[in-house]
Amino acid sequence: MFDGSFDEPGEARAADEAERLDGATRVFVSHRELLFSIVYNLLASVADTEDVLQETWLSWTSRLQRSDEAGHEEVQNPRAYLVRIAVNHALARRASITRRRETYVGPWLPEPLITEEMAAGPVSDTAERALRAESVSLAMLVVLETLTPLERAVFVLNEVFGYAHTEIADILKRSPSAVRQLAHRARGHVHARRPRYQTDPRVQAEVTERFIAAALGGDLSSLLEILAPDVTMWTDGGGKVRTAGLRPVAGREKVMRLLAGYANRAPHDLDIRYRPVNGDPSAVIFSAEAPYAVLVVDLEPTSDRVQGIYAVTNPDKLGSLNSDPDE
Repeated sequence: MFDGSFDEPGEARAADEAERLDGATRVFVSHRELLFSIVYNLLASVADTEDVLQETWLSWTSRLQRSDEAGHEEVQNPRAYLVRIAVNHALARRASITRRRETYVGPWLPEPLITEEMAAGPVSDTAERALRAESVSLAMLVVLETLTPLERAVFVLNEVFGYAHTEIADILKRSPSAVRQLAHRARGHVHARRPRYQTDPRVQAEVTERFIAAALGGDLSSLLEILAPDVTMWTDGGGKVRTAGLRPVAGREKVMRLLAGYANRAPHDLDIRYRPVNGDPSAVIFSAEAPYAVLVVDLEPTSDRVQGIYAVTNPDKLGSLNSDPDE
């Protein structure tokens, strides 16, 4: 008579495997936010990041299965192992992303990521702190595109997530001295293009709202006050939005004319939501309840004038946005 125990070896093995899989899933889920943050900063694409996380999950479960076999040690530090696997999968994916960029129509901008409201007080979680850091702003991600994949990996792991050079050397399978050289080059390139400074989020939010009101209202006098003389505007339509420009527009007068044209052609049912995008107060715009554009402004370090405007209108990059601000 069956008494609830496993009489067959096969059933016992199946139960053990199910228990191990549940444990592996719990470990992976507990580190998923960190992995997503790191990989997104390396690839600047939500879809590619999700694919890399899937590859990381498969590598993780495969490694655990091998550890059950004779002669294979268990993973002593799952967090370190998962980060190493995720980073190397991301680096492998960079080649295909680069090929896609070569045929991309118009300026390329990172895929915008809606982040949580920036709370007051200290932030203990590494991934949450990284998402709030200035280094992952849309403007900074554009600068990171100028680095080599290895330089970018070293910069992100060291400057954003606080990994030591010796830890990064283990992740990338490079010597510590090589990692220090990569870090030095990357830091020099980034800081030459974007000096260190931290914009007050309240100021950026106020300027963003003023800019949107002036741009969509065709208020040229207000735009003249808001825009820096050397302002540059990037519009990423991916060749799928007729009004998107094919190259960045630089200079206050040219940008004002461009914005005036956009205002004249914009739909009449625009719904503007002010939400944090990549940690920055930004405008998320909907039309007929569908994502229409994400607009992020970058301010001068010494004033509240706008020096950079990043407009993402490519529908492929807006699919993850939610029209309900409460969801």
